[in-house]
Amino acid sequence: MNRPKTMLLGAVAMLALAAGPAEAREQWSKAQSNAWYARQPWLVGANYTPASAINQLEMWQEATWDPAQIDRELGWAQGIGMNTMRVFLHDQLWEQDPEGFKRRIDAFLTIAAKHKIKPLFVLFDSCWDPDPKLGPQHPPVPGVHNSGWVQSPGLPGLRDKTRYPKYRTYVEGVIGAFAKDDRIIGWDLWNEPDNPADQYKGQEGKEPLVRALLAQVFVWARAADPIQPLTSGVWWHDDWETSSKLTPMEKLQLTQSDVISFHDYGWPESFEGRIKQLLPYGRPILCTEYMARGNGSTFDGSLPIGKRYNVAMMNWGFVDGKTQTRLPWDSWKKPYVLEEPTIWFHEVFRGDGTPYRKAETDLIRRLAAAPKGSVPTQ
Repeated sequence: MNRPKTMLLGAVAMLALAAGPAEAREQWSKAQSNAWYARQPWLVGANYTPASAINQLEMWQEATWDPAQIDRELGWAQGIGMNTMRVFLHDQLWEQDPEGFKRRIDAFLTIAAKHKIKPLFVLFDSCWDPDPKLGPQHPPVPGVHNSGWVQSPGLPGLRDKTRYPKYRTYVEGVIGAFAKDDRIIGWDLWNEPDNPADQYKGQEGKEPLVRALLAQVFVWARAADPIQPLTSGVWWHDDWETSSKLTPMEKLQLTQSDVISFHDYGWPESFEGRIKQLLPYGRPILCTEYMARGNGSTFDGSLPIGKRYNVAMMNWGFVDGKTQTRLPWDSWKKPYVLEEPTIWFHEVFRGDGTPYRKAETDLIRRLAAAPKGSVPTQ
């Protein structure tokens, strides 16, 4: 990567942020963010896509919207003590049908509230397929993890600056519609913005474009004046405590988020180390992705640590379905078409609602019922 050009683009992004609308609210102070967090229960949940959907588009488009499935599955979540879900939206859904999209979001919130669950909504995403398309989605690729997940806005949309006003309309429209809705726990503005998604070719130059746009997204989101906090999660770097070692993207995320969020799919030692790196920021900490059994990240290892530090915990995957994320990451290179993996990589429940491992759901339920910061032994 050309470092001087990258630094220039980063500077342009920050200037764009400073030049945002005068009415945009400020970043929450540490006192504000901690006061908000003190009012919440210990947040525990999952990244949620219904079993009937292969990706965000299939979950939300009118033709494949499945409220009965969502109601059933969120009932399983409530039954084990989960009180939040991280749920992905998509800019093309807004462009396709803004009023219908808002109605379906409101219906989702009604179902979630019935089950005492407050979602964290994700607006944009840099992971997986860089060329999303509306309409019927392809069926799952046999034996392959997350074979249909799509980026938002996607690489063609990032490279076409004439589309950017539509992204502003999407951000301000969605957040503005629900800015005062206490059924929502928060807004995750961009999932893994510096993820190269390098299993796909032709994505050169993506990171500077995403970083410049994310700076704008923070401004647009604040212009909607939401009562909920804004965040974007850091996820891959080895050192988040030392500002001199942060990447330009991480600096943007950590200096603009109202609450800190992060991802960790490593062993418990790695997970606790990342929490310790983030504690000096003095803001609430949300782990918005973890739990990959074959990679050493488990409920048994990480969840009690999160509870002890009062870190919100949202594992990847909830119910086995069309995303096929029970299969490991390496299935992109060697699909599991002849046999199942030795252990499931992600997911909590089988498609029929039975736990993949009852000891895990018992642990979630037990920790969710305990007071904040308390880790019961039995």
